[in-house]
Amino acid sequence: MLNAGTDGSMVFEPAFVHAQAGDTVRFEPTSTGHFVRSLAVPEGAKPWLSEEDQPFVVTLAHPGLYFYNCPPHLMMGMVGLIQVDEAVNRTAATAVMKSTQGRIYSHGARVDSLLALVK
Repeated sequence: MLNAGTDGSMVFEPAFVHAQAGDTVRFEPTSTGHFVRSLAVPEGAKPWLSEEDQPFVVTLAHPGLYFYNCPPHLMMGMVGLIQVDEAVNRTAATAVMKSTQGRIYSHGARVDSLLALVK
């Protein structure tokens, strides 16, 4: 979780992760004021919400798309996506991502860029 990265300001790096069921992802805040919340997860997966300024680890047990953001920086497009195996919840996750895109005032194209990476 970065204030500035290769894709501009307020980013997760990497913003897209392709993982396998059972993999673990660690979110590491590099500056104050960041935390992570899932906005869409596959059926059967537990949504998550980390504490501010604290590292957070999530184990990805279910195949599908996990869309997440940094709540204080959603308006700035601080969003990310994890694809675990097949995108079995693609339709539902895309709907959430597109509805969230309307609340992003800068870097809204990040949502489209993330969706373009889904296989």
